[in-house]
Amino acid sequence: MSNIISYRSSYQSLQNQVIELNRGTLLIGMENMKKYLQELNLLSVSWYSEEGMDAFSRKNTDVYERFTFIQRNLSELYSRRHEIKIVNFYGADAEQQYETDDSISYDALGTVLPSADTRQWDRLPGYEVRQLGNERLLAVHKKLIDYPKSTLLGLLSIYVSIDEIESLNQLLFDPSLETMFMYINTDNQLLYTSSASLPSQTLIGEKAVAADNHTAKQSYWFGEWEGEQGVYVYASDHYLNLPLTIIKFIPSTVMNESARQTLSRSIAIQLAALACIVILAFVLSYSTIVPIKRLVRSISYVELGIFDIAPTGTRQDELGILERRFELMVHNLKRLIINEYHQKLEVSTARIKMLQAQINPHFLYNALQSISTEAMRHQAEEVSDRITELGFILRYSMDMTKETVPLEQELNHIGHYLSLQENRFRKKLTYQISCDPAALSAIVPKMILQPIVENSIIHGIEDGTGKGRIEVDITRDPRLVISISDNGKGMKPEEIESMKARYAKHKVLEQDEGGIGLMNVLQRLWLQFGEDFQWDLTSLPYEKTQIRLMIHLKEEEGHESIDC
Repeated sequence: MSNIISYRSSYQSLQNQVIELNRGTLLIGMENMKKYLQELNLLSVSWYSEEGMDAFSRKNTDVYERFTFIQRNLSELYSRRHEIKIVNFYGADAEQQYETDDSISYDALGTVLPSADTRQWDRLPGYEVRQLGNERLLAVHKKLIDYPKSTLLGLLSIYVSIDEIESLNQLLFDPSLETMFMYINTDNQLLYTSSASLPSQTLIGEKAVAADNHTAKQSYWFGEWEGEQGVYVYASDHYLNLPLTIIKFIPSTVMNESARQTLSRSIAIQLAALACIVILAFVLSYSTIVPIKRLVRSISYVELGIFDIAPTGTRQDELGILERRFELMVHNLKRLIINEYHQKLEVSTARIKMLQAQINPHFLYNALQSISTEAMRHQAEEVSDRITELGFILRYSMDMTKETVPLEQELNHIGHYLSLQENRFRKKLTYQISCDPAALSAIVPKMILQPIVENSIIHGIEDGTGKGRIEVDITRDPRLVISISDNGKGMKPEEIESMKARYAKHKVLEQDEGGIGLMNVLQRLWLQFGEDFQWDLTSLPYEKTQIRLMIHLKEEEGHESIDC
């Protein structure tokens, strides 16, 4: 029933679509025809722009000169377009000159040419259809007048074949299925037809003629042509004062065939869809049951303590996600059990190692002090100073009782560290530490300066030119700004962006970081101060690589006047 209803509604819809489509097509054809008539009209008045027209219009012009002007322009006009068959000129004094091919005799020419009587020229239409043997010609008549005077110079007639009109109309219809007709003038002269048989004059009536010279008209009616039912679609218009009518006959079988094709395609699509539904239902049921059975089997293995589950396929639906999540859960459970076992072993091992490694740190400090005293006894003051600085560094870094310290202690520690590094590199490394006295009392996390300075030496100075300078500058007004710069190798822009992206994750410990470093310092400061901490990093290789740590301290933190 749905197909029957669809067929009937499709036929009606297709019929309306065909009518509307052809009405628009005929309007396009009408515009093309008007453009073609405009081109012919321009040809008929082309003499006014020709050189010698002034002499031609004067009465005292030499006869030979007048004859030459007319003949030259007739020849030129005849050669303008291939479809021009005859070009004829009657002078106001009844003289005649013409241009045509040799296949048209003078007697045949006389049957289509207008009268040479000037009194009949006023009743002569501007465009008309004339029959030359078995061929229809479109005649264009134009009286030549000496403007701005009203002196009549003659009558120019141009006869063109309908070859160009036929080629224009070929774009408007399908010759194997449809029929085209074209009429001109008020007496509906048949200009063109695609049918071998001529239509009767009753084919068009008053309804197929435009109302006036400024109104286009288009519509349709149902009828028959050569015993076949169909619809006539027409468009009527005017070019200047010339009525034009184009009629197109579309057989009902064309629209019925379109509806039948639509019905056939609809049935074919329905059958194909039904087959696809059956196949997809089978595939869907199979693809749903198999993973569920596999999941139940994996659960039974886990119940027995078997955690080695074979990985499943790469399904992306909900069942595939469920299987992968279950496998991940089993994997994590297996890992937790193994980790717990390993932790128990590590606890036992750590207890043994703690017994072996219980060396009092004071023993190390006292040993270094003894070595320093021995160096002083042998007048090796530089060695003694370096050992003393190393003792201060070890004492500061191995003191696990404090997590935060005044900035002054950090500066003292970094001073000892840089002094040792300067002695190591000799004249290849110089440094400078400057600090605002108001910043010395600021409380900061312990060991935040050494990792940054160490990075500057290892990745900047050692990988650079082999000679460099490190500057540490600290200000407080009102926020605490710690600036550390070097003139080493520097960092690439993509490395800086990668570091900013890692920092944005706010993960304090990551397995690929390789221990304490710049990222560790940044994350510790973020944990300590939160949104009150910002930083930036700029690098110009071998000129200046600078990192700035900016901290908004609370008002209750004190200030001390201690020089760096």
